Amino acid sequence: MERFIDTFIEHRLAYAYILPAMFGVFLLVFFPFVYGFLIGFTDYNLTNFGGDLIEYFSNFDNYGFNNFINILKVVSFRDYSNFYFTLTHTILWTVLNLIFHVGIGVALALILNDIRLRGRTIFRILLILPWAIPNYITALIWRGMFHKQFGAVNGFLELLGIEPISWFTAPVTAFLANLATNVWLGFPFMMIIALGALQSIPRELYEASAIDGSSKWQSFWNVTFPLLRPAMVPAVILGTIWTFNQFNVIYLVSGGGPDGATELLITDAYKLAFEQYRYGYAAAYCIIIFAVLLTYGIVTSRVTRATKGVYE
Repeated sequence: MERFIDTFIEHRLAYAYILPAMFGVFLLVFFPFVYGFLIGFTDYNLTNFGGDLIEYFSNFDNYGFNNFINILKVVSFRDYSNFYFTLTHTILWTVLNLIFHVGIGVALALILNDIRLRGRTIFRILLILPWAIPNYITALIWRGMFHKQFGAVNGFLELLGIEPISWFTAPVTAFLANLATNVWLGFPFMMIIALGALQSIPRELYEASAIDGSSKWQSFWNVTFPLLRPAMVPAVILGTIWTFNQFNVIYLVSGGGPDGATELLITDAYKLAFEQYRYGYAAAYCIIIFAVLLTYGIVTSRVTRATKGVYE
């Protein structure tokens, strides 16, 4: 404690400079988080909206963990509105997206890192565009592309002699439409991270590998992959969190339909709050989402040592 006080006194001017930013973070991040956390233990809804939260907490023993119990007590993988079905769908959605994001991103990074490729700068700019454009705009464009009558996707399928598909009337096709949209949005980030890591690898390592008689595939596994991994692991952790909470694509492309079959946990929480006006229940839902992601982040960081330096 004394060390903290001494440090604070020594750097008091620096703390004074960052005080406005800290105040902003408190108002925009910390306060809403704590407020939402507290609401999760109440029966806060449209009928009692605007009441005194202190009064709700005085009845904590009467309500308490009921929201969490009601969310978690019924296990069903067939009911689209059930928490466990939505959790399973969210995990499947996240895993498939990450496979495509990383696979496409790393493959394109390897191509763009080849010094023999002409026009590399132009290709880099073009491939970054899907990530640079706001994702809600991209989501709306892709929704139009999947339109049954006028969409570009069905137009292309007709050229191949395939009947137009009503993409948003079946769970599988709606999921594929969402997946295609988010893959388009997500691969540029992984490509940028992988390309930066590839450019930091000394050429001498590849030359030494070639002298030892290694093939290109052996050079990749023995040189490229070990040095690419420290940069990609944190990117995958971030990508997992972003994809797990990808609201815009689901809400704007499929709307969570049909009948809630493509909802994610985050879109479910949104609809509970702003369509059903069950604020306490939705807040409890968000607390569970936060707990899942926090556990994932801690476990993954410890297992993969994501914060460890590249050459440590």
